[in-house]
This record gives sequence, C-alpha cells and structure tokens, in this order.
Amino acid sequence: MKLGIMQPYFLPYIGYFQLIKAVDKYVIYDDVNFIKGGWINRNKILLNGNPFMINVPMQGASSFKKINEINVGVNKKKLLVIIEQAYKKAPYYSIVFPLISEIIQYDNDNLALFISNSIIKIAKYLHIDTEILLSSEIKKENDLKAQEKVISICKTLGATEYYNAIGGQELYNKNEFAQDNIELKFLKSESIEYSQFKNEFVPWLSILDVMMFNTSEEINVLLNGYIVYS
Repeated sequence: MKLGIMQPYFLPYIGYFQLIKAVDKYVIYDDVNFIKGGWINRNKILLNGNPFMINVPMQGASSFKKINEINVGVNKKKLLVIIEQAYKKAPYYSIVFPLISEIIQYDNDNLALFISNSIIKIAKYLHIDTEILLSSEIKKENDLKAQEKVISICKTLGATEYYNAIGGQELYNKNEFAQDNIELKFLKSESIEYSQFKNEFVPWLSILDVMMFNTSEEINVLLNGYIVYS
C-alpha cells in the first residue's frame, strides 16, 4: 500500500496534489507544530501578471502550538475579493470561483480542519479518489518525533511504500524505513506550463491558478507529470 503524509497547506501547488494522486492513502499531518513563514496558511496566486502572496488570517498562531490548535481569523472574505480581482477574466473563473468561495467560507474555524476541507474538496474536483485521512484521528505513538513518528503511522496503516516530496530527501533515511519493510520514495514534479492570460508564464503558483486556466480533466492529466525516485 502506497502512503503519503504531508502537513496541510493552503491551496498548495500542483505537486502537492500529484503526491495525493500517486498514493493509495494520504495523511494530512495536522497534529505537528505550526511553522511560521511556511506554506500552511499562505500561497501565491497571479495578480496583474506577477506572483502575489495570499494569507489565511489566523488567531493565536504560534510555533509552540500544533496546527490543529490554531484558529482561522475573522476576515476571510478579503481573500475572496483578492481572488476575484486576480482571476475574474480567467477562462474557468465561473466554474472555479464558486468552489473557492465555498472553501473559504467554510464554517469551521479550526485551521487544520479549514485547510483539510479545502484539500479534500479540490481533490474531488480534480477527480482524485485517494483516501484522505487526518493524522490526529489515527491511533499512533504520539510521543515519537520526526521520522520515527512517520514510520509509526506507516506501520499503523499497513504501508509498504512511503511517498514524500523531493524536498524531503534530507529528512528521511532509506535504511530506517527498510528495517520496517517500507520502501522510501520521493516524487519530483516535472516542468508544467499552461496559458496564463497573455503573460509570460509564472510557474509553481497555487493550484488555484492551475484551476483557473485549465479544465479539471486537463489538470488530471497534468497530475501525472512527475518522476519518482527511490
């Protein structure tokens, strides 16, 4: 069984969804510490031809708290105004904006659940049928840290292969996974390009950008554009 585990990221880039599609089960790692300055609560979209950072407003954010111990702030509608301004002339705006509006106006203010809901909704829109789980709902050895905790989740769920993004190569040891009969693999996205209005292409923006300029069927094909390294 192929398993992927990643923290919940807000409207992440396409590589995040490639990883979800590549595995049988995907765990949203919501019970680890929040990382300031990372991608948990923010991402980049295209605004007036340039990358522009959008943020989920938060309450009580701290690197001493777990992701599922933080709440979303009150001014979420500002996000919709910015997204509308950025993409109202995009070819699939009329299809995508209602979905994004539903995601951003989700009525649960727990940050982990807010972002997890968005990931699940977008995965469904992209025709990804991978089972998505929350780490906090899995019985595991919670006192473990880093790699040992990931291996514990893999063992609990019966994984024979663990997939991570290519950036995780420095975090994990192949031999440690092999001791528990788990094969460690890394996914690297290939170069992906599509039309963005008439601008010079800006790569690796939020999945929102991909959705605004491509049909869900076209994106599902793009999701196969990756290389797996052992």
